[in-house]
Amino acid sequence: MDFTSDNTFGAHPKILEAIVATNSGPVASYGEDPFTQKAAARLSEIFEHETSVFFVATGTAANALALGAVCPPWGAVFCHEDAHISEDECGAPEMFTAGAKIVGIPGFAGKISTANFKKALASFPRGQVKQVQPAVLSLSQLTEAGTAYACEDIASLAALAHEAGLKVHMDGARFANALVAQNCSPAAMSWQAGIDVLSLGATKNGALACEAVIFFDPAMAEAFAYQRKRSGHTVSKGRFLGAQMLAYLDAGLWLGLAKIANDHAARLAAGLAKIPGVRLPWLPDANEIFVIIPGAIDNRLKAAGAAYYEWGLRDYPPEVIPPSEGEVFVRLVTSYATASADIDRLIAIAQGIAK
Repeated sequence: MDFTSDNTFGAHPKILEAIVATNSGPVASYGEDPFTQKAAARLSEIFEHETSVFFVATGTAANALALGAVCPPWGAVFCHEDAHISEDECGAPEMFTAGAKIVGIPGFAGKISTANFKKALASFPRGQVKQVQPAVLSLSQLTEAGTAYACEDIASLAALAHEAGLKVHMDGARFANALVAQNCSPAAMSWQAGIDVLSLGATKNGALACEAVIFFDPAMAEAFAYQRKRSGHTVSKGRFLGAQMLAYLDAGLWLGLAKIANDHAARLAAGLAKIPGVRLPWLPDANEIFVIIPGAIDNRLKAAGAAYYEWGLRDYPPEVIPPSEGEVFVRLVTSYATASADIDRLIAIAQGIAK
């Protein structure tokens, strides 16, 4: 019963099969192979836009290098205060931007509001030499609270950013899950809403190790090949990244896997919500469930072998009563590979009816 992360599950068989099928014979190295080229072209088709696409093996590399391409060392990167680039990447964005400042913005359930973004921008007026200069807005999709920005909300924030002269980056580690949840097109959730560069995740949703940095204005990517190489993230046998992405996108596999994970989360959340003493501060938008549980249930679940993370947020929505003494705030994540039996068992244990 592992609900710690969608990273704990292996790669989807179709992606492993694609890697094996790609293994035979010599092809050009360092991303000059036909698999990488076809995957990049396929992403342009899916996003309905000319793009410059670069593959890397980790989400941290995708985020940090993307930010390094659009933010100067004296720039400010605005993001939610709980964002992954701020809390979970060990200073990689600061390193790959050569020293830019990450500026956290508060917001309920992981989201930045336009009002709070305006306040943050007002605190960093342009031209003051003593301060870093506004450069980038980074949005997480899904957020660190498992919530999804609607396309119109992304567009409103991106419009404010562009008016202020900022570029807009999206950390799309769970982009597919958000896309399925919002029932919109990849184009509508990215460049049509004002995203300039997207870190598109595949690893959490079935890939072995594959992420894409997608620039919707190729001019922004003119130096990126050198930045990626200099950072040590240009994979010599790049064919295996291209093969993963091709299999991931083929016949809508990426969306199908995301839907399974989201459906699992909805079923788990519905079961937990019926248990006395259990509170869901918000319903899951996709495949992450955040729940407040009594300490006794937490102990019961852990004793039975359930694995999940205790969580912390700085801002709860005003209608939510924060956890009190004796309660535990936890995150549970489902994957396309989560067993239905594990969901049923966790609910039964929480109810106190499973042995």
